[in-house]
Amino acid sequence: MAEQHPFLSTEWMDAAKRIRDEMPHPEVPSVGAMKMNLVVTSSPFEGGDVKAHVDTSDGEIIVEHGHLDSPDLTVTVEYDVAKALFVDLDVTAAMQAFMAGKVKVQGDITKLMALGAPQAAEPDEKAVAIAKAVRDITAP
Repeated sequence: MAEQHPFLSTEWMDAAKRIRDEMPHPEVPSVGAMKMNLVVTSSPFEGGDVKAHVDTSDGEIIVEHGHLDSPDLTVTVEYDVAKALFVDLDVTAAMQAFMAGKVKVQGDITKLMALGAPQAAEPDEKAVAIAKAVRDITAP
């Protein structure tokens, strides 16, 4: 079993980068170029909020620590909701949080909506393997 780390910790981000670098990349239709800053509140880490970003400019979904200088949008979300979306791929939890006002979006929300749109009827086997590997490195 893979060593587990808290979601969005430095160790988790490093392990997620290794997964991205080492595993075969899925055949994913273009999700459109989007640069999104992410503020994750209520994190278990010292210092409070976690600042990260998501960049799909190269056709992949890249999640890294820190903010981009010129994002298309900034999303503020609670830690549990971010974990449900990025680790569990639970789009329903994210939509429920959005409808309840627990997700705040500043900027071009259409870019975020395009990212959440269904991409294929059948999930790509490589994408499924990556999702499992990410769940395996994530502490409960």
